Amino acid sequence: MEAPPPTPSTPPPHPPPTTPTATPLAAPPTAPVPLAALLADRELGLRHLAGPAEADVHGVHASEMADPSPYLLGGELLLTAGAELGAARADPDAYVRGLLAAGAAALGFGVAPVHEEVPAALAAACARRGLPLLEVPPRTPFTAVARGVWRLMAEARTRELRRVTEAQQSLAAAAARADPVAAVLSRLAAALDGYVALFPAGPAAGPGSAGTGAAAVRALPAAGRVPPDAVAAALAALPDRLGPPPGGAATATDSAAGWHLAAYALGDGPALGVARPERAPGDHAVTAIAAVLLTLLTAHRPAGDEAAALTRLLLDGDPAQALAPGPWYAVHARGAGDPGALAAALRTVLLDPRGDGVRLLADREPGPQPGWRLGVSAPAAPSGLRGAAAQARRALQRAEAARTPLARHSPGGVGALLDPAEARAHAEALLAPLSRAQRETLRGWLAHHGGWDRAAAALGVHRNTVRQRVARCAVLLGADLDDPDTRMELWFALRALDSADNSPVT
Repeated sequence: MEAPPPTPSTPPPHPPPTTPTATPLAAPPTAPVPLAALLADRELGLRHLAGPAEADVHGVHASEMADPSPYLLGGELLLTAGAELGAARADPDAYVRGLLAAGAAALGFGVAPVHEEVPAALAAACARRGLPLLEVPPRTPFTAVARGVWRLMAEARTRELRRVTEAQQSLAAAAARADPVAAVLSRLAAALDGYVALFPAGPAAGPGSAGTGAAAVRALPAAGRVPPDAVAAALAALPDRLGPPPGGAATATDSAAGWHLAAYALGDGPALGVARPERAPGDHAVTAIAAVLLTLLTAHRPAGDEAAALTRLLLDGDPAQALAPGPWYAVHARGAGDPGALAAALRTVLLDPRGDGVRLLADREPGPQPGWRLGVSAPAAPSGLRGAAAQARRALQRAEAARTPLARHSPGGVGALLDPAEARAHAEALLAPLSRAQRETLRGWLAHHGGWDRAAAALGVHRNTVRQRVARCAVLLGADLDDPDTRMELWFALRALDSADNSPVT
């Protein structure tokens, strides 16, 4: 679903609130901007008035509505000139409660000419409720505050990308050393400023196999500073939550004593355990490339054989001579994550990164992967991989159209598996609470992938009308319209009614 647009409102005398709602950047995610960094910017001249002096700002939003909370995603610095807060009916305490309930990070109040100073009642409410309150001086436009946040985010993202790139290069260099496993573990521990260890595969990896606490993890291939006993015990138990192949969980996470814990399955071999006292946005990307390298280094079968198979495939060789009989699954994927990490999660090294996505071959049926959309073919022998690749490509197109994490090849599509009469009966029952106008609005909104502006233009109504109708549909249906499975079911229901209405009369 698209992020909500700027809050519609009457522009106040203070600089107009035109800043759009911000969402965190991806791959790797950008760390939030500390409120202290904004307060330290002398160009902005912001002044802390009430509430905590610390907060994490993920974006900026400006609004003069009496209650802007429905238009917040959470983590915003909300900017206002207080056009509605001077009314006799205004309730500053309710205003602040609404912002906190919506997850706002802080409130920035622009003084003059609507208010000569920040209303005392508003400052008292922020102090009482714990919402940071900043004064924005008359010389500082709201857009300047927004640009300050974007600039700090861009600087943080650049630093994090540089750190991730340098860590990945050092990991690749470590993998080429005489003792590559130990070298990779050492470099990973240094990059994360934490502790890493390899745990034996299977249930015996738990703390019962080698004791508990620091003594247990010291007996394993490891690197970095040894964590406290409680953290070591929790980390040693975490690999038990990784399911056995095929189809088992590839990762598991936990926390203990303030440390962040994670375990990664390394193919059919051991598990990688990671413990960090602090967590940075790029840590997952760094750990993912280390997991891929360790998967290759600890694999039971030589990685060179699989690399040779991939080379033959890319050179249009004969797959039947390069691969085991299978069955194999062709996978087409698009996402913002690291292709190597995706390959590790699917327990394969047969991947072909491309500009428009990633192609992979897996010897077990893939499941959904966070941050990716996957199209998966039917199981195929090596001689059928060309057709399987076409199936995976079409399945990915369906996954993207339906906004679902994974779509599998199905001969004739899903519609061919349903009886038309049963499909219509189900659709009528599902959509019964909606009026015709609400159904049409829901259809247009789904057809445009949740885009408010595009749906409004196609329907010929204002985007706020689309918002109100879609919100009402969610209430009447008792459904979460952010859920891709719910969207897909509603789309099929609407299409079933369309097919029935357009069927020839006999």
